[in-house]
Amino acid sequence: MKHLIKRTIAILLFGALSSQLKAQDHRFDPPWNTPPESKVMFTVPGVDNVPDLYGDINDPQLVVFFAGNQYMCIDDLLAAFKQAYPQYQRIFAETLPPGILAKQITGGSITIGNLRIDLKPDVYTAGKSRTDQMPEYFTKSEIYAYNRLAIMVKKGNPHHINDLQDLGRAEIKVSMPNPEWEGIGKRIEEAFVKAGGESLKKAIMETKVKNGTTFLTQIHHRQSPMRILYDQSDAAPVWYSEAYYQKLIGHPTQLVEIPKDENINATYVACQMKNAPHKQAATDFMDFLVSPAAKAIYSKYGFITK
Repeated sequence: MKHLIKRTIAILLFGALSSQLKAQDHRFDPPWNTPPESKVMFTVPGVDNVPDLYGDINDPQLVVFFAGNQYMCIDDLLAAFKQAYPQYQRIFAETLPPGILAKQITGGSITIGNLRIDLKPDVYTAGKSRTDQMPEYFTKSEIYAYNRLAIMVKKGNPHHINDLQDLGRAEIKVSMPNPEWEGIGKRIEEAFVKAGGESLKKAIMETKVKNGTTFLTQIHHRQSPMRILYDQSDAAPVWYSEAYYQKLIGHPTQLVEIPKDENINATYVACQMKNAPHKQAATDFMDFLVSPAAKAIYSKYGFITK
């Protein structure tokens, strides 16, 4: 009898716990763009979505490596390029962190999950600080857009984040790009020093990292928005265009402006590779990126063009 009672209690407790457990929420999972049409559409949120690889990986006519924070422009950008240059219809693009792309360029390949890619880029785009580190790989470069920082928070700003100094508050959970992986991490650290001195930088990047209230991402343009959307983080310093885009597609986030005297600017540079497999396509895409049509697309998504 005692055994039966214990078993009944165990079943009731298990049932109570089970009722509290919820299936993983994938409402806000990427990809956030429109995938290309195919006979079989098999995107599985949380398992197989590969949001930072685009287009035709087999026998492409053009390969472009974009710094990841430009992902929101890719659909419009490639569609406009194909219209302007109809001879190029098979295009492959990546939007991974620029440091990862640089390692892919120097190392010759990348593996994501079980997929190994050894395609060589024709064009590499990234922040000027990154491209300045590897000029020996390029035949020419062009500046085509600019950006600045903002803070992304949940819609309604429930934690009353008003500036970068608020990210140093002990209770605020921060999503921060890891400077070891992503150039934006070092740029944000510069902004912390501007806003609150070395003590603010140390609080966010050392003290809060150690106690777990600062989470360091490996691919911030995907992880930081998702952490805000799924209530895992309270605030994320990001490029302005990233916070702007989340609002543009209707996600429940909010953009907090950073004053000019505390902000950091980014200069985007497109570089034609010396060993570009598709030299004419690379030249044509470089010309397109500085055209009014391309600049209009970047402006549409919150970038600055001059």
